[in-house]
Amino acid sequence: MRTLGLSAIIGLLTIISCTNNNSTDAQKKEVKSNATYELVLASEVEWTHLNPKRGDLAPKAGTLWGDRNSKSATGFLLKPSDGFQSPPHIHNVSYRGVVISGLIHNDDPNAENMWMPTGSFWTQPKGDVHITSAKGTDTFAYIEIEEGPYLVHPADEAFESGEHPVNIEESNVVWLDATDITWVTTGQNVKMAFLWDEKDSQFSGSMLKLPAHFKGQIMSNNSFKGIVISGDLQYKTTKETSNKTLETGSYFGSEGVGVHQISTNKETTIYIRTNSEFEIK
Repeated sequence: MRTLGLSAIIGLLTIISCTNNNSTDAQKKEVKSNATYELVLASEVEWTHLNPKRGDLAPKAGTLWGDRNSKSATGFLLKPSDGFQSPPHIHNVSYRGVVISGLIHNDDPNAENMWMPTGSFWTQPKGDVHITSAKGTDTFAYIEIEEGPYLVHPADEAFESGEHPVNIEESNVVWLDATDITWVTTGQNVKMAFLWDEKDSQFSGSMLKLPAHFKGQIMSNNSFKGIVISGDLQYKTTKETSNKTLETGSYFGSEGVGVHQISTNKETTIYIRTNSEFEIK
């Protein structure tokens, strides 16, 4: 099994600043939102076959944002059946994955199983032969691509992309808190795990862990997407009057200067994709 410690891919150490109730007057000023917002509950996702050629033998997929059949970046849910194991295959595009529920194994066909639980992160380079397996009656994961369409090809069409796969089991994720990050000043136990960044597109990915009974805001400056990985999230924007409950697998996002009002009943983890700084307050 090919693995890589998270510390080796931490590369975005200026992406977030968190402020507490002792913020300056300037920081307390109301943020004016000019954003357009998106919200997709996991219970509202429309499921289709990930690989139509295999029909019911293939996992199901449900789009959260974008369109995996187009040339654009896309995020979708992957839902394999219990005991699923794909034949060796490749993809025409690279992807990233975060396990939301159940256990998933993803590696080359000869690798021993390393079952990744909720909160694990992996990447799959385009052209690289691999298999994907699943264990659990309600296994699903979040998958993200930078360009589409997302296609499946046989193993004999493998090619070298120059990329290398990453598998980070949940227990190996490195969480940083206010004592580790000098620019974080927060009275609440908010933690961050930095996963990836792309210099060309300026997009980056991280995970945010909020403690139980957290109440505050995420303020974003440009493109922002959040997917609930574990726990629960009560959510509303500045344009809404009531909270919505976002179960695991649900998505919220904004384009422009956005304000997302959030609260939790229990510890909650959110995967975040953005191309600008954001603030938790």
